[in-house]
Amino acid sequence: MSKRVALVLGSGGARGYAHIGVIEEIERRGYEISCIAGCSMGAVVGGIYAAGKLDDYRHWIESLDYLDVLRLVDVSFRLGAIRGDKVFGQIRKIVGEINIEQLRIPYTAVATDLTNQQEIWFQEGCLHQAMRASAAIPSLFTPVVQGNRMLVDGGILNPLPIVPVVSSHCDLIIAVNLNATNQNQYQLPVIERPAAFKKRFDALMSSVGSRLPFRRKPAEQLSRIDQAVLAENLIASNPWLGEAANPEGQQPAAAPESGGAPRSAAGSFIIDNVGPASLLDLINQSFEVMQTSLAQYKIAGYPPDVLINVPKRVCQFFEFYKAPELIALGREIARDTLDVYEGKRR
Repeated sequence: MSKRVALVLGSGGARGYAHIGVIEEIERRGYEISCIAGCSMGAVVGGIYAAGKLDDYRHWIESLDYLDVLRLVDVSFRLGAIRGDKVFGQIRKIVGEINIEQLRIPYTAVATDLTNQQEIWFQEGCLHQAMRASAAIPSLFTPVVQGNRMLVDGGILNPLPIVPVVSSHCDLIIAVNLNATNQNQYQLPVIERPAAFKKRFDALMSSVGSRLPFRRKPAEQLSRIDQAVLAENLIASNPWLGEAANPEGQQPAAAPESGGAPRSAAGSFIIDNVGPASLLDLINQSFEVMQTSLAQYKIAGYPPDVLINVPKRVCQFFEFYKAPELIALGREIARDTLDVYEGKRR
């Protein structure tokens, strides 16, 4: 008879894709996931799994490249940089209209109520709204207003929600912490991107490199997401570049806002070499530091039977285009951790 698992999926931005690899490894070993509690990306992946749509979701996110992710950004001028309608609209299409009570296993999504300054557990009602509220990362996604409550990311109070599954009567609790700081042996796997996209992206960056009025780091020092953001900004003001770099005829997305970026006396943008690149980056780096500390308290208060630690340093919070690499990493870390639990490795 297989062991029944209560699975806890923590918050951590794009690193949440590692949850998919963890789930795959747990099931591969014959364990039965009997209930799930999740926060932020953990709530999203957990809810989609509980609805039986994880394969469809994985197929979608693995198809996204750098610019596809940028095209999902719907800029907001309110209490968040992104409305989130495009991203969660696609998730709604995948999952469908379903209530938490209709899921095949018990499920809890954790959010934070800013109005009443308390933790909120979604264990019934609309699954889509529960996931959206739990993943409303402050400064990135706009909050969810529900009655007199303003709901944001549950990671503010509980980035690793172990308590909701303590009374589940499962054989063991497995928790996935996406904010580990001491897992130096793991590196993000290298997965080749489709050649067609690489050619299109490199052509775009070649054009950008010779025409950008930016004072910035050398191109080789910029992350791929930095380069993509710069490219999209340039395309918005120079449509001919989009035509030259996008021979397939796809339409470029609207440029992200850059109102907070510093400018030189000549009006060009300046990207510093040290520290956060923007106010949004500063807020989210601070958010991650807070989550790391809170997760340690939660683990100490309610130690799970198996703790799967995903290193925080493997990718940045916003690198949502790295789904294949992060899924593979989650599978690798889960395999090593469960080997130790099962006595196959010391």
